[in-house]
Amino acid sequence: MKKDFTRRNFLQTAAGAAGLALATKAIALPAPAYAQQWAAGRSGETLQIGIIGIGMQGSGLLKNAVELPGLKCIAACDLWDGRQTLAKEIAGPDLATTRRYQDLLDNQDVTALIVAVPDHWHKQIVVDAMSAGKDVYCEKPMSHNVTDGAAMVAAARKSGRIVQIGSQRTSSALLAKARQLYQQGAIGELLSAELSLGRNDPTGAWEYPPPPGLSPENFDWDTWLGTAPKKAFDPITYARWRCWKEYGTGVAGDLMVHLVSGMMFVTGIHQAPSRAFAAGGIVRWKDGRNMPDLQAAIFDYGNVPVYVRLTLGTETAEMTRLMGPKGLLEIRERDFTYIPQHGIDTAPSYYDQGFPVAMRKTYETDWHKEHDPEPGHELVGEAITYTGPSYDELQPHLWNFFEAVRTRKPVVQDAAFGHHAAAACHMANQAYFRKSVVTWDEATSTIRG
Repeated sequence: MKKDFTRRNFLQTAAGAAGLALATKAIALPAPAYAQQWAAGRSGETLQIGIIGIGMQGSGLLKNAVELPGLKCIAACDLWDGRQTLAKEIAGPDLATTRRYQDLLDNQDVTALIVAVPDHWHKQIVVDAMSAGKDVYCEKPMSHNVTDGAAMVAAARKSGRIVQIGSQRTSSALLAKARQLYQQGAIGELLSAELSLGRNDPTGAWEYPPPPGLSPENFDWDTWLGTAPKKAFDPITYARWRCWKEYGTGVAGDLMVHLVSGMMFVTGIHQAPSRAFAAGGIVRWKDGRNMPDLQAAIFDYGNVPVYVRLTLGTETAEMTRLMGPKGLLEIRERDFTYIPQHGIDTAPSYYDQGFPVAMRKTYETDWHKEHDPEPGHELVGEAITYTGPSYDELQPHLWNFFEAVRTRKPVVQDAAFGHHAAAACHMANQAYFRKSVVTWDEATSTIRG
């Protein structure tokens, strides 16, 4: 009978010979503490907030916010009248609505603001809000470019206001457990990371249907354009703004920022990448967009390489894989798995297949005498899967922000965190358009080619 001495078969056979036992178990995480806080409510205490931008994401934020105890939305701003109607449908008919976000800044009864507008408007509204004494929850990515990001960080430090960026997995009970294991040294030193996400449908590629009847009569197009180049009214641009760099930041700012934020939270990395390179293109959705629908990036975080793969052309599960010499953490939306590794030989080296027969037998006999465990002391490799609420839930992140507003305690995902997470996305985009490696200058918060 012919023997197959492939590496895979050799290792599988060797593992059995050395008595390496494999086991798996699943653990359901308990309900987080804030679940009990919600249930208890906050009698006699009401925090009054406002919201700027009630689109797809903004309306979801508003729905989740008004369900929290001790919270009331009293004012909303949107440039399209239809979304002002939507805001009243969510928060109640007494809600004050306007097209001017400055009206909310002037309202002394508004303590905090949710800002969910296109990326190119983030900096202006957030800086103005902090200058007006408001605490701010700003949707991700924090900035449209690194210059805007640096200005937002400076404004937060100067004003002392609470700022939280809306990549919600930093408030996830699931990632909190992954962070705990990582900090306890479960995988050892972080050697590398892989982050990936893929979509494969028109909605996932932002080909959203423009609102029927949208027109300059019921929508302030000129204000919506803001600092972007002037162009004629276009409902497609309005609905699908993420497709163009003039208003959005592409797959990097929409998807990569979530992956990077989660990695930063679990590992404690609080910096932008030192270097980045990216490749990709517009390969599936050739609809006039100028941002890539396929983008792969490689970052250096100090000595740690991080590979990110994003595509709007193939559906794949979202995955963050953190790898070290003691094992790896594989993080998905509703669970993560810790897979320990011993990092040792469990059998004689397969290199001995190149030894003469007598030499090989002597080597293997000696190896087993020196390395085989005593009966009952075999190595056990136990993979553990933790399950819990989705890390994509909005309410925990909103709750943490509003609790920070009440207590003045710092948030996890503050302006500096948001700036560094967004910087990775901006570096990936700059590297893609320049077709070259770019580097980060921390002292000046700038990207250099």
